[in-house]
Amino acid sequence: MSKDTDRKAVMVVRETRLEELTRRFNTRQQARFYLEHLGADYGDYLTEHEHYAQAVAEAEAALRQRLRVQKLDRRYLPNFVFGGDDIVVVLGQDGLVANTLKYLDGQPVIGVNPDPARWDGVLLPFVPKDLGRLMPDLLAGRRMLDTVTMAEARLNNGASLLAVNDLFIGPKSHVSARYVLTLGERSERQSSSGIIVSTGLGSTGWLRSIYAGMAAGLSELGGLDGDLPDGAFARNAPELHFTVREPFPSRTTRASLVLGRFGSDGPLEVLSEMPENGVIFSDGIEADYLEFNSGMRATIGIAQREGILVT
Repeated sequence: MSKDTDRKAVMVVRETRLEELTRRFNTRQQARFYLEHLGADYGDYLTEHEHYAQAVAEAEAALRQRLRVQKLDRRYLPNFVFGGDDIVVVLGQDGLVANTLKYLDGQPVIGVNPDPARWDGVLLPFVPKDLGRLMPDLLAGRRMLDTVTMAEARLNNGASLLAVNDLFIGPKSHVSARYVLTLGERSERQSSSGIIVSTGLGSTGWLRSIYAGMAAGLSELGGLDGDLPDGAFARNAPELHFTVREPFPSRTTRASLVLGRFGSDGPLEVLSEMPENGVIFSDGIEADYLEFNSGMRATIGIAQREGILVT
């Protein structure tokens, strides 16, 4: 079997729960003692670890038949420089696929489910044994590729942040966010728990949970039992959806512009009125955030960059 040595496969991997605990407590024995002391099932942690290690080894062996391979721990994604023609193989849960897409610029991503019995894997259509037949097709251009629309937040100080699933705009702690929200010709001052902006890929996650809560409330209190929307839309749709969490109407704030969509017709704009602890973060990663305090203006729109998923 010929090997395409000019191209490289980057395998994005993660620590298992057992590896994380071992790093924290220095030895596996101490990690086991910690788990059993809490009444947790050490055997489940060990089984997960062994299945993941086996999946990584199997995937790496299949890839090395065709390509050069480099393994990359997800902790180093923000600082890793991908080659323009790299093929990226992600072994993990859906969140790892989404997080990886944020650091790419057109490189195709193959989502591999290391343990189908444990993870559903909406973004993980393949298992390690599929790579042997998949790679020749991909290298020959015989595989379909799906595009993924991403969101971007740009601040008036030049800072920006990409999101594959969603953006959160609001307070760092459990206090009210204060801001002015503008969409097209509509604008209002609001007080809420923050704003969620979702892509199509992320619409089956955080956004869906918000819609589910609204549907349950309407059913229980309003007696509406019809087919209510679940918030989901296509991952390549040229639009973004937003929802305001727990808007509070008062003498100085309103709560009418709380749900909507936007895209090619113009961005969503948010002017912060939070003296401190205002943040914007993406894809649930709170540690990687933009400060968003009084006077800062965020322009939210569709990113020029798209994610590419191998199907």
